[in-house]
Amino acid sequence: MQKLRVRYAKRGRLRFTSHRDFGRAFERAVRRAGLPMAYSSGFHPHPRISYANASPTGAATEAEYLEISVAEICDPADILQRLDASLPAGLDVLDVVEAGPGSLADRLEASRWQIALSGVETTTAKDAVARFVAQPAIEVERMTKRGLRAFDCRAAVVTMVARAGEVGGRECAILDVVIRHGTPAVRPDDILAGLQEIAGLVAPVPPLQTRIAQGPLDAETAGVGDPLGPDRDAQPPAGDR
Repeated sequence: MQKLRVRYAKRGRLRFTSHRDFGRAFERAVRRAGLPMAYSSGFHPHPRISYANASPTGAATEAEYLEISVAEICDPADILQRLDASLPAGLDVLDVVEAGPGSLADRLEASRWQIALSGVETTTAKDAVARFVAQPAIEVERMTKRGLRAFDCRAAVVTMVARAGEVGGRECAILDVVIRHGTPAVRPDDILAGLQEIAGLVAPVPPLQTRIAQGPLDAETAGVGDPLGPDRDAQPPAGDR
């Protein structure tokens, strides 16, 4: 059995695909692609697919990850092509590597997000960000499966910067945010709730949230690394296989 790690994106209107809907679409894509999947044991075998830290429904993303197990040795490049061709446009497979030692989930320490605030001036966003980062803690509330929960959204923010950008050809403010993963998980919506509480910042239209990267956090640079890098480094040269 071979384990493969997959990076995929959710783009355009497909960002509204829920995690459960994506799971169903991916299993259908696996069947259409004819992959030699490995299956769990028991009375109801399921293909061995595990998902890692899925983004919230409605958020676009360039950095979602999952693992699959196949029953025979496969070429990752071939698996990438077959899977991508079997998924609808907007659910795009970007990378496939053979899994090396270590846990993929343990490498997903932080995410880098871009939040586009249509209708918000850049100077207004910069002022709100300055007020946000100056606070030692900012408590927000979110409804969870266990009811309404209050938590500190400030502690999870490693860096946040406001800059000018464009969405749909129109100028707007864009927030570049690095968020450390933890429990409870702090989402871009929580950051926006904190900005509203501290600085009264409210976008006139729903912000476009895009996860640009997730992976290991570099404490010195506040950068987010490639979680599949160690897997590539662990592979022997092609001539030695």
